[in-house]
Amino acid sequence: MRSLASLLEEGSPLLDLAARFRADGHELYLVGGPVRDLALRRPHADLDLATGAKPEETLAIVRPLAEHVWLQGIEYGTVGANVSGIAMEITTFRSERYEPESRHPDVTFEATIETDLSRRDFTVNAMAIRLPERTPVDPFDGMGDLRRKTLRTPIEPKASFTDDPLRMLRAFRFSSQLGFTIDPTVLTAITELRDLIGTVSAERVRDELSKLLVGDAPAAALEACDSTGLLELFLPEVSGLKLEQDPIHRHKDVFHHTLAVVERTAPQLTLRLAALLHDIGKPKTRRIDDLEGVTFHHHERVGAKMARERLRALRFPNEVIDAVYNAIYLHHRFHTYRLGWTDSAVRRYVTDAGPYLEMLNRLVRADCTTRNAAKAKRLAARMDELEARIEELKAREEIERIRPDLDGRQVMAFLGVPPGPAVGDALSFLLELRFDEGPLGEDEAYRRLEAWAEARGISVTGTRVGPKEKKSDRPGS
Repeated sequence: MRSLASLLEEGSPLLDLAARFRADGHELYLVGGPVRDLALRRPHADLDLATGAKPEETLAIVRPLAEHVWLQGIEYGTVGANVSGIAMEITTFRSERYEPESRHPDVTFEATIETDLSRRDFTVNAMAIRLPERTPVDPFDGMGDLRRKTLRTPIEPKASFTDDPLRMLRAFRFSSQLGFTIDPTVLTAITELRDLIGTVSAERVRDELSKLLVGDAPAAALEACDSTGLLELFLPEVSGLKLEQDPIHRHKDVFHHTLAVVERTAPQLTLRLAALLHDIGKPKTRRIDDLEGVTFHHHERVGAKMARERLRALRFPNEVIDAVYNAIYLHHRFHTYRLGWTDSAVRRYVTDAGPYLEMLNRLVRADCTTRNAAKAKRLAARMDELEARIEELKAREEIERIRPDLDGRQVMAFLGVPPGPAVGDALSFLLELRFDEGPLGEDEAYRRLEAWAEARGISVTGTRVGPKEKKSDRPGS
């Protein structure tokens, strides 16, 4: 991928394209995120360009030069193209406003770049570079806000957020990504207009939340979002964590513990979602008594179900929901490891975690936010030991794909029974043996199955058949 700076060098395809627009009597500007990231020396994959040309005029200029064009956004003024390997979207100067419940803006084409920039979300995204001259256009002091690391709106904040209420959440997304503070006037407007987030589609909220979570500073952004009352409108389970775990000793509340866990995880979406939601079952399961003090029994089970419901409401894909549910459901099991796990327990842990084992272990490690250095060291050592035991078992057996030593077809032939509950019970018995003792081999598995059947008054035929052929076992597969 070419750097943004190289695209502004003499002879670059971008400047050649701008010359084509100029020859046809149109202006072309590099705008928005690429200009911001160029100033911050951050990478930016795609280019956003703005022009006074109407979409059909843009298409006529670009099509002869492009390897590929896409026109999904043409009714909103945008022509997408890949020119000399550079992905770009070229949009006619415009302003936009979102109506309630609409995922698409009402677009008005504008006459000047300054008007176009005035309707953008924040001043740091409301800068442009005029091409091919490479002249900066910064009518709202976006460059100054970059230096101050501040997020302001180009126009009065209430007007900006009324045009598109999602910009309220986007403020916290950019705060997380860039590490910028949000101007007090912006925070005040968000507090006053926060209910407008209810008019935004779940998919748009989901996308902004996802970007916020994988930013460099999600904890500060989430705390600021909560301070405005916005967080509780789309993530009430997280906002509701502001309770003291122990009102007597006044230990840290679950909300700030959660933010700490999020920041201790790698910026990977499913992992950070799991970190964000891993304790949301605590308020529902919180109990205080003289014997145990404060407890949250089964909060992981309750929280996993709550997380699944919230992520479904936000329209996250099923694969993301499954990963987060699994990690939350299992994240507390590790704390029984100190009592001593047999190989059987380790096998069950790996099997239950399935493809999410690494993610689960990373969440468990991040969940240790204690300031007690000795306790933190003990917890880390236990996880190191568990992971070493998992690797040792993997070297001896297919621990990640544990199955009974016999399959259903073999069980039915040996017992002489049709498909039904007896087959399921037999397979469950064999699976328990597999967990407890590791691989038995077919001969031993048949011997154990025979004894199990006799104890239940089942007469066996003793017929042995080979296991069902797997597709991966077939020649040429």
